[in-house]
This record gives sequence, C-alpha cells and structure tokens, in this order.
Amino acid sequence: MADFLTKQRTEIDRRLKELRPLVEEYQTLERARDALKGVASPRRGPGRPPGSRNRRPVKQRRRRRGGTRREQALKLVKANPGITVGDLAKRLRIRQNYLYRVMGELRDEGAVKKQGRGYSAA
Repeated sequence: MADFLTKQRTEIDRRLKELRPLVEEYQTLERARDALKGVASPRRGPGRPPGSRNRRPVKQRRRRRGGTRREQALKLVKANPGITVGDLAKRLRIRQNYLYRVMGELRDEGAVKKQGRGYSAA
C-alpha cells in the first residue's frame, strides 16, 4: 500500500511541476487583459483606414409650418369626436401606421380617450 501512495504522490508532483509554467502564463495573461480593459481600440472599424471619418453631414429635421402631427391629430379629434385613425389619416394625407403610434402616445398622456374604434378629446 505504501508503494502505491508513494507512486501516486510522485506522479502528482511531476504533473504539478509540468503544469506550473502554464498556470503562471495564464495568470500573466489575465493581468494583461485586465490592464487593457480601459484602453480604447486604435481601430476605427472594419475596412476603414486610420484617420477616416464619416463625411456626410447630419441632416437637421425641420418642423412644418402647420405644427406637428401630434398637434394636428389632437385638433382634428377635438373637432370630430369619435374619429377613427383611418379617417384621421385620410384628412392628414398620411399613412395610418404612423398615426397609431401618435394616437397611442396621446392616449397614454391622457389627451385623448379611445371609444370603440374612434377617439375623443379627454
């Protein structure tokens, strides 16, 4: 039994000695990774040369003279209680999908109430 234990201890010691450099390398790499976390990457993106920039100017949105769609929709709802989104879209000459979002926001703010399929001012 003593020979078996001695043999096992010897094997374990040999394997530990063999793995020690790998553990030290692992710990060194972990420290290097942690040190580089705060450093920004010098690359600007795939396929972009250093120093390149987005040269397109940012477009500024401008408001129309008639006010925002939100204001226009609210004005129509006040003038026509029970008006549906489809009717609003026809009168404003825009697509319904956009108005569903606008009307949902107005409803969440409490400016309008939904009654069946139509809306009325709150």
